[in-house]
This record gives sequence, structure tokens and C-alpha cells, in this order.
Amino acid sequence: MKKYLIQSIRLTAVLMVLLCIIYPLSIAFVGKLSPGGGGGEKITRNGKVVGYARLGQSFSKPEYFWGRPSAAGYNAAGSAGSNKGASNTDYLQQVSDRIDTLIKYHPGLKKADIPADMVTASGSGLDPDISVPGAMIQVKRVAAYRRLDEKQVADLVATHTKKPLLGLLGPSSVNVLQLNIALDELKNQNL
Repeated sequence: MKKYLIQSIRLTAVLMVLLCIIYPLSIAFVGKLSPGGGGGEKITRNGKVVGYARLGQSFSKPEYFWGRPSAAGYNAAGSAGSNKGASNTDYLQQVSDRIDTLIKYHPGLKKADIPADMVTASGSGLDPDISVPGAMIQVKRVAAYRRLDEKQVADLVATHTKKPLLGLLGPSSVNVLQLNIALDELKNQNL
């Protein structure tokens, strides 16, 4: 009995050192090597932090590109998906309402042309990116509200399109915050 007690205490001490000291320090070290030094990739405008590259924000004004809907209200403290299944009537109503909103602000847009990421929330509820088709369906609206040439806005989307990792892994995407900041800067250049 005494033998097992001593082994248990030794094992507990070793695991405490590994899991409470060595592992957290190694994760902190890796974080310091990452972009933003473990504090997130801050996006600044005029010297002021306006957001983070990996956290989505709510844009609802028609002169801005809209991001992916959030089940968490873009609250990083409450990051989560909706957990509603495809047969849930509340979920289906939310998707239907989002489709109606897109069609309202984008006359001529057909339901079949709406990318899924524009009407469904991501698993985290904080997705900062949208698909390229999700950005392109918004070009006409954004250009009209800002009184810009559609080609100029489409070129801005193309400039801010991130290609798949190594050209193979994942889809092309557009960071909504960075695109909207570039859009504001474009508008200021035209004044």
C-alpha cells in the first residue's frame, strides 16, 4: 500500500510539472513566435486598433461589405455556433430571413446565386472572412451606395482575396474588415 502511495505522489508531481509548468510555457513560447506575438493580429487605422484579423465584426450599413452571420453576435467571449440542425424550424427561418435581406438589398440576385456562407453562421460565430462569391454579390450594392465604379470595387475585392494555403488547402477568401478599411481609404482618395 505504501509503495502505491509513493508512486502516485511521484506521478502526480511529474504530471503537475509537465502540465502546469512546461506545457503552458511551451505554448506561450509558440504564441510569441506567431503573428501578433500571441496577442492577435491587430488591424489599425490612423494609429487606432479597429479590430483583429482573425475575429469577425458586424457590418450592417449598406455601404460596407457584410460578413458571415454570427450565432454569437460577434462576441468573442461567447464564441459558439447555433447548434441548430438543418431541420430546426427556427434555424430555417433565420436562414430564410437572411436570404430575404440579401435579396432586398441586391435586386436581381437569385436565391440560387447566394453563397451559403452569406446566410449561415460559422461554427465559432466569429469568422472574419467570406468567400469570394460572397464578396462579389455585394459589389454592386457597395459601389452604388458609395457612388463608386463597380469595376473599381470589384478590383478591390480581387486585391484583397487570399488564395488557398500552398495553392491547394482551403478556399480563396476575403477578410471583411480589411476590405472595408481599404474601401474607406479608396473613398477618401476619391474626395
